[in-house]
Amino acid sequence: MLLELAQWLAKDTRAFSVFNYITLRAVLATLTALAIGLLAGPALIRKLAAMKIGQAVRQDGPQTHLIKSGTPTMGGALILIAVGTATLLWADLSNRFVWVVLIVTLGFGLIGWVDDYRKVVHKNPKGMASGEKFFWQSFIGIFAAVYLAFAVPAISNQQAMDLFFQWIASGFETGLPPRADLIVPFFKNVAYPLGVFGFIVLTFLVIVGTSNAVNLTDGADGLAILPSVLVGSALGIFAYVAGNSVFAKYLLIPHIPGAGELTVICGAIAGAGLAFLWYNAYPAQVFMGDVGALALGGALGTIAVIARQEIVLFIMGGVFVAETISVMLQVGYFKYTKKRYGEGRRIFRMAPLHHHFEVGGVKESQVVVRFWIVTMMLVLVGLSTLKLR
Repeated sequence: MLLELAQWLAKDTRAFSVFNYITLRAVLATLTALAIGLLAGPALIRKLAAMKIGQAVRQDGPQTHLIKSGTPTMGGALILIAVGTATLLWADLSNRFVWVVLIVTLGFGLIGWVDDYRKVVHKNPKGMASGEKFFWQSFIGIFAAVYLAFAVPAISNQQAMDLFFQWIASGFETGLPPRADLIVPFFKNVAYPLGVFGFIVLTFLVIVGTSNAVNLTDGADGLAILPSVLVGSALGIFAYVAGNSVFAKYLLIPHIPGAGELTVICGAIAGAGLAFLWYNAYPAQVFMGDVGALALGGALGTIAVIARQEIVLFIMGGVFVAETISVMLQVGYFKYTKKRYGEGRRIFRMAPLHHHFEVGGVKESQVVVRFWIVTMMLVLVGLSTLKLR
């Protein structure tokens, strides 16, 4: 929006042409989202409290969390407002990738909103039924996966349509260009062709999986938001490099025309996330809720797919991965032992993983900060793959 205005003004005043630089607009998007979050935060918290939209704390969770009951939740709406506004103001709205990331982010945010609303307003502890939630997540995930399967290897929407029709005309056998291959980090020339169906399946798993992983991690004050900011900022660097033909060629990564514009969205996510952390830091004044966690995860997964860094996302989001695996192992082992021995047994004291440490006597604030430190180290490892090949 403001980019178009700046480009119009640049016809008469060359100074406005500086807004064509993605890096500048990414910084401005970060500052805009940060300002919106910080300024609108207190009003939103008061509104949520007045509407009695308070968090219901699980009785079987850590006893130290019981004092949080009634803390305003659904604060992730603040993140969506800040990210959406900053992106619309500073991003190139003609860019096809900007819109697909926004649609996925807001779509998953809407799913989370309905889930949270049913829990806290309708007093339904289950919220949205798991089958219903997965159906809508899958709907959005498949939509994004099918579109990206042809948009990522293409240089324009028209070429994406041409690839799509060529695929149909070939009897669904035509492959995708090399830039759509799965990249293996730390190796110079190791990449695996996925084919259209492989690309769609992988993209679906990355988007939906990351969304749910961030949601599972959101169980302690500030635990999910800072890792999301760190991973999102790093993905912004990958997107910028992938969108620049010179940098992409030098660093031996696929050149994805248009991907650089996602740096603006990543900046907005960083700014909005830091603003939310201001109010979500221990002891939290507001919780993110599913509306924020599902949306952030969906955004990170989509950006990683476009930048062709799915495996790097797995590395940098190691905390999200560990939290998810801990739940899967706990549930699976409990069901297995209950069926075999008549009594369910556990691997961890409690799942997700951060609860395991809390129940073991580690303070919540310590668990959170240590998980932050682990994420920082993993993000640095992920960024090192840009050069270490």
